[in-house]
Amino acid sequence: MISHEEVILRLVIAAALGSIIGIERERLAWVAGLRTHMLVCVGSALMMIVSAFGFGDVLGHDHIVLDPSRIAAQVVSGIGFLGAGTILLRQDTIRGLTTAASLWTVAGIGLAVGGGMYVAGFGATVLIFLILAGIKPLERRFWSGARQAHVVSIVVERDTPSIEAIESALREMPLTIQTLSLLPGQKEDEQEMQVLLTRIPQSELVNVTKRVAEFPGVRRVTLGER
Repeated sequence: MISHEEVILRLVIAAALGSIIGIERERLAWVAGLRTHMLVCVGSALMMIVSAFGFGDVLGHDHIVLDPSRIAAQVVSGIGFLGAGTILLRQDTIRGLTTAASLWTVAGIGLAVGGGMYVAGFGATVLIFLILAGIKPLERRFWSGARQAHVVSIVVERDTPSIEAIESALREMPLTIQTLSLLPGQKEDEQEMQVLLTRIPQSELVNVTKRVAEFPGVRRVTLGER
């Protein structure tokens, strides 16, 4: 059995390492932020300590054999319910997968620290933080345009032939039209066309809005994200 001081040390280290990952998630305003990641990491460390050292008083009895890995295995599979709660489906976009993965890996950090594997815990924390904070700028620069859905709102004069021309022009461009809707405009002589675009490079968005704005009857074009 390890000392009480060692137990407290492992729990504190687990809380500190979990907070490093949680701060990065908190910065992006995710529901599973600082406190959630700290709790997952401390809880996992506590379960590992209990699994490894909590049954020492019964090991002296005959026919009793304990497997310290059993509780750890249940933590790995059981953390899935918490991760599932962070995954959200909005329209055709799934969000929260990265946060769910960070919760799962934070549980692994807690298990490592609870088992006394400090180097593995610290090393995993550094790698996870670099993955979450360091790779994201690269994703935004090279791949965000293909993953992010963009809403182009086009306000045109009512009964103008530009609506069909705009739709034809959009379908000829290197983009994917997810939905196209015609809505009443704010004024009686206006109509609003909302186009949900996916798989479009960031550099092409400005060209799309400029080209659409050149059609006769188009009063304004606005661009948003979904």
